[in-house]
Amino acid sequence: MCGFVGFIERDRAHASGLATAMADQILHRGPDDSGVWEDTSSGVALAHRRLSILDLSPAGHQPMQSANGQFVVAFNGEIYNHLDLRRDLDERYGIAWRGHSDTETLLAGFEAWGVENTLKQLVGMFAFAVVDRSQQQLTIARDRLGEKPLYYGWQGDAFLFGSELKALRRHPKWKGELDAEAMASYMRLSYVPAPMSIFKGVRKLTAASLATFQLNGDPRQEVVIKPYWSALDHRHNPALHDISNAEAERELSFRLNTAITGQLQADVPVGAFLSGGVDSSLIVALMQQQSALSVKTFSIGFDDPRLDEAPFARAVAKHLGTDHTELYLSADDVINAIPTIVGIYDEPLADPSQIPTYLVSKLAVKDVSVSLSGDGGDELFGGYNRYRWGESIWKRLKHVPCPIRPLLAKALTCLPASSWDKVIGCFKPRTSGSAVGDKLHKLALMIAVTDRDALYEKLISQQRESEPLVLGASHAHGWDHYLVKASHAQLPIESFAEHAMLRDLIGYMSDDILAKLDRAAMAVSLETRAPLLDHRVVEFAVGLPSKYKLSQGSTKQLLRQLLYRHVPKDLIERPKQGFSVPLDAWLRGRLKDWAYSHLDPTQIKTDGLLNAELVALRWREHQSGEHNWQYWLWNVVMFQAWKAKWG
Repeated sequence: MCGFVGFIERDRAHASGLATAMADQILHRGPDDSGVWEDTSSGVALAHRRLSILDLSPAGHQPMQSANGQFVVAFNGEIYNHLDLRRDLDERYGIAWRGHSDTETLLAGFEAWGVENTLKQLVGMFAFAVVDRSQQQLTIARDRLGEKPLYYGWQGDAFLFGSELKALRRHPKWKGELDAEAMASYMRLSYVPAPMSIFKGVRKLTAASLATFQLNGDPRQEVVIKPYWSALDHRHNPALHDISNAEAERELSFRLNTAITGQLQADVPVGAFLSGGVDSSLIVALMQQQSALSVKTFSIGFDDPRLDEAPFARAVAKHLGTDHTELYLSADDVINAIPTIVGIYDEPLADPSQIPTYLVSKLAVKDVSVSLSGDGGDELFGGYNRYRWGESIWKRLKHVPCPIRPLLAKALTCLPASSWDKVIGCFKPRTSGSAVGDKLHKLALMIAVTDRDALYEKLISQQRESEPLVLGASHAHGWDHYLVKASHAQLPIESFAEHAMLRDLIGYMSDDILAKLDRAAMAVSLETRAPLLDHRVVEFAVGLPSKYKLSQGSTKQLLRQLLYRHVPKDLIERPKQGFSVPLDAWLRGRLKDWAYSHLDPTQIKTDGLLNAELVALRWREHQSGEHNWQYWLWNVVMFQAWKAKWG
């Protein structure tokens, strides 16, 4: 696990010195070693920061050249099947290996099979940049699910690429002009969706893609992007249509155990995050089954019972016999971490779960260098409440004539949200203050939809199209990931839940969940791995019938079935909690002064980026209790805080 950066800029003297300075901006991604390579004839330079996980010797040093000198690579990630690839290469070509790193295996594959053919054989999480010196071609590539980040783009006459924007910003041609369309997408989604980045001229390479650039071609040529894999290709798998319950469990167990075996490979200590939920408990249970020693597990506890999952994790750890470590934090500890977290993300991100992700990473790295996580279970097996809610709404909407829908929406918004809370509270006192009015207002936005895409977008959006927040933006939808657009015709799925899961897997997973995990963990130099996102597990999961995911109001059926072979049901069965920060109360109390310092109307108006009047209105409505704008405001606050740090 590492980080890299590079650029193509002809006629630049001392490129290696600049590349080194750029790489030093991501020291946290690779504190163990550094290296630089340049080709003055083509103007390309690569720099690398190394976090040593496999082959701790100098034989793992990067950038690394292939044995025949044709390829030079800067690589970030892990190739879990690299030993299998080595055996294949040995049998066919008799390779004289210099070390035992997966980077060397990657280069040998390039020599034998070419870059794209090698890429299709990899099992792992990765991003890399490789120069083919004989073809005078640069290729950058990213893993299938987008676990590892990769940015690229033109700044002036320099083509930049690398693991984080922090490194690209160090180049003297960097402009750093904010992209209004990306800002509008962020305000709607709470993250910047690929292929956008928050800056003009810079893009995120989409997951499961490679891009090529001719070093001897037009200096301002378009980058050619090509997908090499898609989960959608595995959606309709005839072999799974009539699979039995027992067969499905056996197949999932085999694929997940295979993934974990590969991901346990390391020359450094390996542990796991454990929340006590279905996903992380299953990963830890299978890890412990494969390990002769007690697996090291880590969880965060909170004084506030609304946030605290530590007792559940503790019970699971005790049952499985892991070496468990937990750290209890107060609300002040959480709040005090927020300014630090803003600096970790070089694009704005407003997912509150980034807070515990950073804190548990900080805890784990004291004892291990690698930690496995349960990420992916919700998107693959239907764990989010919105899948069930959306399914229910979609079924009911089909029976409501289109002309009547606007009238129903108007009826639901005839009263302010706070008034609805009071009215309903008179009949059901226990619901008072439970934001029923906010839910009714959000339901009103969904009633007029005509297709599943529109319903999905309403469910995940934090912003109303009729009230533009970002000045100068067209406020086009922020879900224009090219794989999603290209696949609409390929999604003849009767179930809204299945449709939403695929949309989340393609966009939300990569751009929010995995970005959150990567940046939070790498900020403390911890590598994280997600066995559920092994592409062989993903291919199996997306092809499964819905009954193995959502059934009779329960979620993640097949995961639970497998988990209960290892952990008693009563340790797991409880309402889905997740990390739900009480932002509504904190923005009126403990976070009020800090938040308002970033929402000062005068400063917002001076910046000329956001609608200052709308922000001020939402703030007043939230403070008075008239409406709960917690997530809408949090998006703005985190953007403003990010801009103060990086913008």
